[in-house]
Amino acid sequence: MRKFIVAATRGARLFAAGIVGTLKKLGRDTVKDGEKQKLVVALDGGLFEHYTKFRTCMENTLGELLGEEVSENIVVKHSNDGSGIEAVLLAASHSQYIELEES
Repeated sequence: MRKFIVAATRGARLFAAGIVGTLKKLGRDTVKDGEKQKLVVALDGGLFEHYTKFRTCMENTLGELLGEEVSENIVVKHSNDGSGIEAVLLAASHSQYIELEES
């Protein structure tokens, strides 16, 4: 059981680091001019859905990496059928980059 807890904690911290990396790439890792815009991160997975310590560790790590001011505006939600939604979002974001490259 101890090995599972260590692995789940490490996974949650790595997952949070991935979210932070994505937010940095999008320029959403800081609060600009007092702007407090909510950001929703949707994910699919049984570990996040059923293992509350994973979720808690991930949210705490987001707070450590981003600071409380930014992390309090981030909402992490479970999304059923995440694979289909992720594919749509990936295609949409890729088409946005293609438009930028063409202009």
